[in-house]
Amino acid sequence: MPNTLSSPEPASRAVVIYSGGMDSFTVLHRALREGYDIHALSFDYGQRHARELEVAARVCQRLGIAHQIVDLRAIHGLIDNSALTDPTRELPSGDYDSDNLTATVVPNRNMILLSLAIAQAVNLGASKVFYGAHGGDHVLYPDCRPLFVERMNEVAAIANFEAVEICVPYLHSSKREILAEGLAMGLDYADTWTCYRGEALACGQCGSCRERLAAFAAHGIEDPLAYQERRHV
Repeated sequence: MPNTLSSPEPASRAVVIYSGGMDSFTVLHRALREGYDIHALSFDYGQRHARELEVAARVCQRLGIAHQIVDLRAIHGLIDNSALTDPTRELPSGDYDSDNLTATVVPNRNMILLSLAIAQAVNLGASKVFYGAHGGDHVLYPDCRPLFVERMNEVAAIANFEAVEICVPYLHSSKREILAEGLAMGLDYADTWTCYRGEALACGQCGSCRERLAAFAAHGIEDPLAYQERRHV
C-alpha cells in the first residue's frame, strides 16, 4: 500500500487497533490527520503487563477520542504458548530475528484482534479498520505479512453485509520510516511503550527495545523514553 496521506469524506468512521506502542500510535495520529472519526480499540488478552494499555488510555483521553479496552483474558489459556503471554517463560533478548524471537509469537493474535475490530466497525458503521503491522515484522510474524493482510481483506469484504477494509499504512515501511513520518507530524514518542517487560523503565535489551532504539539512532536523535540501559547502536 502506498505510504501517502489521503483525505476521506468528512466524518468517515474508522476503528484503529491501538496497542499503545510506537507503530499503532503513529497509525492512530495518521488516521486522525486524514480526517477520520476514530474509535480506538485496545485488547487485554493476558499479556505479561499492562503498561501499553495504560499509555493508550491516557493518549486517547488527552485526544478526546473514543476508546475501549476489550477484556479477552478468558481466552488466555488458548494463546499462552508465548513468552509474551506466559510469565514463567524467559523473554528473549537481542535484535529481531526468527532464530531468537520466535518465542514471542502469540498464536493467531492479529486474526483474533482484527475479527473483533471488524465486528466493531460494522457495529459503528465504520468502513475501515487500521492496524500497525510494518515491514520489520515480516521476518518473524506471519500475521503481519502482506499475504495475511490480503487474505483478511478478502474475508472482511464478505463476512458481513457491509464490507470493511483493513488498512495497514506501514505494511512495507521500516520502523525508521514510521518514526520519520511520526516526527514530521510532531509526535511525542514519550507517549508510547514498546518494551516487552512491564517494569518502571524500559529494559533497553529486548528485541522490541533494540529495534526502537535503532530507529531513533538512525535519525540521530535520542529516544525520549527512559531506559534501564540504552543499547549502543
